[in-house]
Amino acid sequence: MSDIFSYLMVIAMLITLGVLGTGLFAMARGGEFNKRNANKIMRLRILAQAVALALFAIAMYLR
Repeated sequence: MSDIFSYLMVIAMLITLGVLGTGLFAMARGGEFNKRNANKIMRLRILAQAVALALFAIAMYLR
């Protein structure tokens, strides 16, 4: 059971890293894409981090 949470945590962390990288790249380039999507990307990153932390907490509780 904890193996499933381990895999899910890795996936959630990689998604968080991808969203963070997208946000940093958009911010560094600036332009219209950043103006339209900066807030959405930030919210998506926070959601991905929350999911990763929740999975981590559940895995530690079950352990």
